[in-house]
Amino acid sequence: MITVIGGVYFEYVARPAWRQFYGSAGRAVEAIAALGGQARLVSPMDARAKAQIAARSEDGELYDVVPVDVDEVAAFQYTHGLVTPAINRPTKAYPPIRSSDPHVVLFGMIHGEATVDADYAVYDPQNVVGPLSFSATGSKARHLALILNRHEARAMLGDVDQSAEAMAQALAAQEGAEVVIIKQGPFGALVLHNGVVTRVPAYRTSSVWKVGSGDQFVANFAYAWIEERRSPEAAADRASRATAFYCQTRSLPSPEQLDAFDPAPIVIGPRTLAHGSSVRGWKVYLAGPFFTLGQLWVIEEAKSALETMGLEVISPFHLVGHGAAEVVVAKDLALLDEADLVLAVGDGMDAGTIFEIGYARAKGKPVVFYAENEPGEDRKMMEGSGCRMTSDFVSAIYSTVWEAVAL
Repeated sequence: MITVIGGVYFEYVARPAWRQFYGSAGRAVEAIAALGGQARLVSPMDARAKAQIAARSEDGELYDVVPVDVDEVAAFQYTHGLVTPAINRPTKAYPPIRSSDPHVVLFGMIHGEATVDADYAVYDPQNVVGPLSFSATGSKARHLALILNRHEARAMLGDVDQSAEAMAQALAAQEGAEVVIIKQGPFGALVLHNGVVTRVPAYRTSSVWKVGSGDQFVANFAYAWIEERRSPEAAADRASRATAFYCQTRSLPSPEQLDAFDPAPIVIGPRTLAHGSSVRGWKVYLAGPFFTLGQLWVIEEAKSALETMGLEVISPFHLVGHGAAEVVVAKDLALLDEADLVLAVGDGMDAGTIFEIGYARAKGKPVVFYAENEPGEDRKMMEGSGCRMTSDFVSAIYSTVWEAVAL
């Protein structure tokens, strides 16, 4: 039995449309149940949340439910999966949770705290701004695994700029952790186990559903490490594959589905390896129309998302702008020559964007083509010339990063 402690809440995403009741703990407990494990959910719940969880757990048939009574639970609203969500926060603090169950998955919560005393514990702080360390919660575990991303690791160590390996070593010493896993996006995950560092790859998918992907990693690692007694390294690879399954399908795999799922690891190219395994410095030309407010919004969102991922964005809108052909064309093409790859926003099939795609492919530059509303016939030349095709914004951003990493 694995006890999952954390928040459950409503999730609303505009594109692609998503209206579900999950939250970190709700998704993790269902992931463990889907794997065939026995699981218990301990979470703050209001009346509506209890009804939702009762339905999802089939009145406790799939997993045990231990609600902690509260007046309201949070709701998260996203425009897309990479945006910072608007959070409808509860007005009252949640009561503290205490657990002495032997096997625990603990998530940080936005409006409450939990303290555990476990034999095995897996902890994800779930906060890139002010993550609370496991020890700061007052918790204890004979076998502790920390799972966090680089931003959380750095914040937990006082914003000291270090390598992932150095941060993992420091966190292990600080928290008394047997395992520290630092997720590194397209570069996979660093796994520190009893002082020894290994790395597991991230896996490429045809589409990317980002919301809740970290919960899936944590749940699958916990089940593989605690229940199946796999090594931390093998459990982390299993978790990475399960995350890829979730990102591609928006569903939680059974063991049979996961065994049959065979994604390709993300390729790290020679230029990227020589560059210190970083995409910083790779230049992405952001092609797309910018003649209406809606078009400008997409360009701004894409630029922000790519820069957050570490890429340098060459945006003709920002660097050249509008103007006569004799003024802007030569400048745009010079910027294209400078770029390493292209992300093209294709909705509307703007003639300038299509020309830029052809120019880039003729130069041998990778192109990711993103369009939600264009029929197949209009996409034919892009498909046939080797562009990476996607109809989803988040998938387009990740595809661009993966193309950069492969350089």
